[in-house]
Amino acid sequence: MSNLPDCPKCNSPYAYEDGSFLVCPECAHEWTSESETSEQEEKVVKDANGNILKDGDSVSVIKDLKVKGTSSVIKIGTKVKGIRLVEGDHDIDCKIDGFGAMKLKSEFVKKI
Repeated sequence: MSNLPDCPKCNSPYAYEDGSFLVCPECAHEWTSESETSEQEEKVVKDANGNILKDGDSVSVIKDLKVKGTSSVIKIGTKVKGIRLVEGDHDIDCKIDGFGAMKLKSEFVKKI
């Protein structure tokens, strides 16, 4: 019997092969053996100056940003504390005083 890797999502040892995919019968997660190594690599998020950002960092906005759906603007120099990195086009999830929960692009902030 071949040694198949455990499921990367739920760590179930019951994974089986289905063509070129590996399938977990417990959580229905499908993956390939090549994608397992790429999922373990974290995406590196950098600010406008090239500094690597991490969860919990404090950043400053480097240009005026219009808030979609309102006439408000986040002014240049606004400080944001305790950022959280997320997947997607807007890679920073944060709370800005006076605006509430926001998603920002890392290219418009610099690390403090």
